[in-house]
Amino acid sequence: MLLTPEKPYVGKYAFDHLGFRPFFLAAGLFAVIGMILWAGIYGFGWTGLPPTYPAITWHAHEMVFGYAVAVATGFLLTAVKNWTNQQTLNQTPLLVLAGVWLLARLLPFAGVPLSVIAIIDTLFLLWLTLALARPIIRTKQWKQAALVGKIALLIPANIVFYLGLLGYWAQGTQVGLYAGFYLILALIFTMGRRVIPFFIERGVGCPFTANNDVWLDRFSLVLFVLFVGADVWALATGNPLAGLLSGMFALVQVLLHAFRLHGWYHPAIWEKPLLWSLYLAYGWLIFGFLLKFLNLAAGIAPVWIHAFAYGGIAMMTCGMMTRVALGHTGRNVAEPPAILVIIFLLLFAGAFVRVVNAALVPEFYAMWILSAQLLWITAFALFVWQYAPMLLKPRIDGRYG
Repeated sequence: MLLTPEKPYVGKYAFDHLGFRPFFLAAGLFAVIGMILWAGIYGFGWTGLPPTYPAITWHAHEMVFGYAVAVATGFLLTAVKNWTNQQTLNQTPLLVLAGVWLLARLLPFAGVPLSVIAIIDTLFLLWLTLALARPIIRTKQWKQAALVGKIALLIPANIVFYLGLLGYWAQGTQVGLYAGFYLILALIFTMGRRVIPFFIERGVGCPFTANNDVWLDRFSLVLFVLFVGADVWALATGNPLAGLLSGMFALVQVLLHAFRLHGWYHPAIWEKPLLWSLYLAYGWLIFGFLLKFLNLAAGIAPVWIHAFAYGGIAMMTCGMMTRVALGHTGRNVAEPPAILVIIFLLLFAGAFVRVVNAALVPEFYAMWILSAQLLWITAFALFVWQYAPMLLKPRIDGRYG
């Protein structure tokens, strides 16, 4: 439905007004609780998952289809409302959607058959896709269709993952995980290309135009598709040619994305945590491509995964959540909470320990893992502590949203 002029909102809570509220809070809480569970399972032998669901597989799946998808859901439900000028899910439907997401996170510990978990988890993605697609189709905002398409592609990726977990396709678990992981990366790159230069131009406090090249946008997109295709092909078949192609495509993307990031640079970003956090997160993504190439070409440890996941995705999504929540609760994004500096530095330190220390000093691997887990938990606990009141309470300007 089309938005109509708003009356001042006078309620005490606004948790169900717009998608970013329940899903950013859910993502933050899950980042803390999920990592505490993973630390307990990995380092201290906690149990609770069924024997058919290996703990490391659960951790990988939940970081992609749990945490990252929750952030993407909150961001896109909010962004689609802005793009189309139509109300996206709110009130009871929004809370039910969040409840379905939560149910899929809890059921693995409840002894429920994996087939039931698979159905509920996939139904969430299907509902989300439809909720995003309807206002875009209604208003013919076709340029936004690619973003919804990436969410839609998470559905077959998740199905393939569960088919592997249920024993129907031996390679399905890995293929589904990596497909989902790369789709999240694709979303990050697409949204990063849209918003990071925009934020920098308006945040540095002086005239500045971030350089963006159409040819680079198109070429990097094609290369990323080729990279993902080659890497998933290598995972599914073990074909050495596919692995070689994956490595070469990764190396070329290092150069392309580094050139893009250089075009966005302005020295004033280091004065703004909401800018340098996103800039460094993008740098971690570039580093991930380099480490992927070195893993395939020189056999270094596969730490590229966490360069993408911890350094890139975690820092980028946290940076996005902190800025979006400020703007959409009526606060001044130019004056963010001082604690954000600590949060972003904790995440950067955790990524460094998990990636660089783990690769260079592997004899202390268990210590690096525990340190990275504790840094992650602390960072997101601080995020929840600072942002939960904003996400629960109404906008400070009295508007609905």
